[in-house]
Amino acid sequence: MTDAQKTAADTTLRATGDSPPDPRPAPVPLLEPREGIPPVTATDEALAEVVAAFAAGTGPVAVDAERASGYRYGQRAYLVQLRREGAGSVLVDPVGCPDLSALGEAIGDAEWVLHAATQDLPCLRDIGMVPTRLFDTELAGRLAGFARVGLGAMVENVLGFALEKGHSAVDWSTRPLPEPWLRYAALDVELLVDLRDALEEELTQQGKLEWARQEFAAIAAAPPPPPRKDPWRRTSGMHKVRRRRQMAVVRELWTARDQVAQRRDVSPGKVLGDAAIVEAALSLPPNSHALAGLPGFGHRMGRRQLEQWQAAVDRARALPESELPQPGQPLNGPPPPRAWADKDPVAAARLSAARAAVTALAEELNLPQENLITPDTVRRLCWEPPAEPTRETVTEVLSGHGARPWQIEQVAPILTEALLTDAG
Repeated sequence: MTDAQKTAADTTLRATGDSPPDPRPAPVPLLEPREGIPPVTATDEALAEVVAAFAAGTGPVAVDAERASGYRYGQRAYLVQLRREGAGSVLVDPVGCPDLSALGEAIGDAEWVLHAATQDLPCLRDIGMVPTRLFDTELAGRLAGFARVGLGAMVENVLGFALEKGHSAVDWSTRPLPEPWLRYAALDVELLVDLRDALEEELTQQGKLEWARQEFAAIAAAPPPPPRKDPWRRTSGMHKVRRRRQMAVVRELWTARDQVAQRRDVSPGKVLGDAAIVEAALSLPPNSHALAGLPGFGHRMGRRQLEQWQAAVDRARALPESELPQPGQPLNGPPPPRAWADKDPVAAARLSAARAAVTALAEELNLPQENLITPDTVRRLCWEPPAEPTRETVTEVLSGHGARPWQIEQVAPILTEALLTDAG
């Protein structure tokens, strides 16, 4: 980016704040790759050159990854984009180069700049790339009070350039990757470091840079999330399924579908839709002929497939009562807030006061409530408050639930006051 462009970007940032004028006074220029579209690195020899170039580069490293969600099983990366001063931009194919640990080590001491880091870190970790320091431009935008924090909106609002659109949801497992897709991917890291620098300046002016640094450090230090318990309960339309025998059908069909999807390396939704699973659970078909009459199990499905799904239904039908799933998941924490008024009116009053206080403070600080303090933390504190609510005891509870020091400094006083609220 030229000095003139940077000056224009700085002016745009200061002038627009959390939302740009609409409509814009002039067309937004479309971002162009500075060095053209880089070739895809897909061999060990080419990767070694990339590793050497990025190890010799300077400053932060822009990092992005493309997955094939909705097409393939799991969340693996099918393209990794990087850019660093002195090394330029590169596109790395994790199919041809499945182990990128050497590249991760080459830039391990640098700050990694990602947009919505928590989305990409799991798939990057799987191929050996784990940052020790990072800057999340999406999270920075939230803390700075921007209303729209998608990468395209941020680049346009802050830097005054438009990113190409239209390829975010394509099948990135396609080989060879079409040139327009590669161009789109390369542009995703083209201005990421420039965006980082502008947002750092904005956060500094707002007195929030240390808040952002604590958030980034927490993301970088977070361990991989544990496997989700009973993932079949997240089947879309599950709220219609109320009987335990029906729940067992959902569980059996979901598990059978997952095994097929993993074996074929396709998205589970392409094997059997959630709506079809729910229909089978509600109907409890006695045989494959009855199953074929249900939505989602139409004439295009072969006999072998129908028998496979009917076998799952039959397994659920044959389970003894003692092995049927229980309605609802075991609670790990307080009950749903809608039940508080009946179960504990005093706790309900505390929660109402706490929510109102957090809402007011978040508006005053110009940031989303969930970034000021997570709603789950507020609920847990209000449901099981310390015996003697003081600034010190509330601080201890908040810290135990993972709140960062900056969050505790902001919310501990107002939450302490809310805990003193009674039902009367």
